[in-house]
Amino acid sequence: MFDLRLDEAADWIISRGYARVALQFPEGLKSKAIEVSRRLSERTGASFFIVGDPCYGACDIFEYRGTADALVHFGHSPIPSQGDDPDVMYVEAFYEGDIGSHVSAIADSLPHKVGLMATVQYVPGIKRAREILEAAGKEVLVSGGDARILCPGQALGCNSSAMPGEAEHILFIGEGDFHPLAAALGTDVEVTVLNPITGEHRRIADLKDRLLRRRFAAIERARSAQRYLIVVCSKKGQDRTALADSVIRKAVSAGKEAYKVRMTEIGPDALSVYADADVYVITGCPRIALDDSARYSKPVLTPPEAEIALGLRNWDDYIIDEIRSPQSGLK
Repeated sequence: MFDLRLDEAADWIISRGYARVALQFPEGLKSKAIEVSRRLSERTGASFFIVGDPCYGACDIFEYRGTADALVHFGHSPIPSQGDDPDVMYVEAFYEGDIGSHVSAIADSLPHKVGLMATVQYVPGIKRAREILEAAGKEVLVSGGDARILCPGQALGCNSSAMPGEAEHILFIGEGDFHPLAAALGTDVEVTVLNPITGEHRRIADLKDRLLRRRFAAIERARSAQRYLIVVCSKKGQDRTALADSVIRKAVSAGKEAYKVRMTEIGPDALSVYADADVYVITGCPRIALDDSARYSKPVLTPPEAEIALGLRNWDDYIIDEIRSPQSGLK
């Protein structure tokens, strides 16, 4: 169902003479990890180990140096703006099924001008969806995104820059809520999510509305906060130290105390030890604040939300925090 390109990975390992190779998987593919390790070992004769830590994206690449000669990273595409490592192979795990019948079934329910987006596994389905929608008389838009986006139409959980700006409606090809919600938060138009495996389709306006209501409640709780803890993530693709320093300066200028902590894994247990902080501002993955705030006893904000709590940004100017490439002007 998903192309793990094991023959290609084996040829890459053999041709480059790697003796020790790390294998990294997102949670959804870890059930395949032992089989992949076995098959690659049989093909190459190399020694493999599976990275057991959680993996949240290409922003979360395992630091293999010192324990392996190379890394094969499954389930994500490279982030171009992070640079190229010749000893890392990315296997996107593209979906091999045909989504044509599912797209045809909903084509008539979509408005004339439709934008297409997908998670990386389903990016190949954008071409097929475009063919079907155009045959149905639709105008189809696909955008390239910024320098963190490899494929046209691709959505990251922290970056919706591939959002077609002129679309009347977005058809998002993917599973779950995580990625399509990122797209929905980045636009005012309706988003329909199409599961390319089951054909299920749904709109997520209500989900978006509930999330935004929770965000406004968190900001309101933080208005009286005096002591800000600014959290920096040390993962290469999530490290926004300059942004953290900017938030600290703004908090201090607003008469608040502000402190900075740097960590690899950000979570309730890791932050609860800083009990005298009144509010946490996350400069790592934006989805920590957006999706996981209910797990924390203190308000958890994104940097733009902190600006509202500090009185430096109007409520009407609320924006979703995204990790954009430096070239985009948004970080």
